[in-house]
Amino acid sequence: MSPLVWVGVAEVALRTLAVSASALLLALALGLPLGFLLGRHRFPGRGLLAAVANAGMGLPPVVVGLVVYLVLRRGGPLGSLELLLTPPGMVIAQVLIALPLVVGITLAAVGALPPDWHLQARALGLRGPRALWVLAREIRLGLLAAVIVALGGIISEVGAVQMVGGNLEGQTRMLTTGILMYTQMGRFEDALALAAVLMGMTFVLAGTLTAIQQARRA
Repeated sequence: MSPLVWVGVAEVALRTLAVSASALLLALALGLPLGFLLGRHRFPGRGLLAAVANAGMGLPPVVVGLVVYLVLRRGGPLGSLELLLTPPGMVIAQVLIALPLVVGITLAAVGALPPDWHLQARALGLRGPRALWVLAREIRLGLLAAVIVALGGIISEVGAVQMVGGNLEGQTRMLTTGILMYTQMGRFEDALALAAVLMGMTFVLAGTLTAIQQARRA
């Protein structure tokens, strides 16, 4: 491949990183507090919210893409924002894919604590932010698992970003959508180049998080 082609590959890779990282951070910012809330407190509707989160963990990404497309398209509820066929629109789709994963795994990690953990925390005088910090340390392996699963779910996703982003060259093309396009065009060398970058990126990110997880476990 020519140097110019590799410049294009680098551009697509950087866009993939930017969109996926933004979506992951937003999903964590929203999902971790919600997971803590569902795991620590009992209130009306809690069971329904937990069921929605667990069901969302298995929601097909292409369905998420369809819903986001209908909401953001011209004439849709948020069509005036003009987010369709833009990176922010793809971020929204990826957040909706990752959010149930973060909430569900965080909820499971909190639920795995001993039933009397909260009583022990209160007996030690732990309240408010300090109690949340200790709780996060207790379930840190579960939180890292949530990050790994959410990252894997969005960085390798193709259906939703294809529908919402449109795979526009220089604007919304991602590694996954580029691989799909080049394969359909019979440009297998280009598809393999993007696939190699995607696999390398995935292994580096997931491997780093896994190493942190195992170090914490040790």
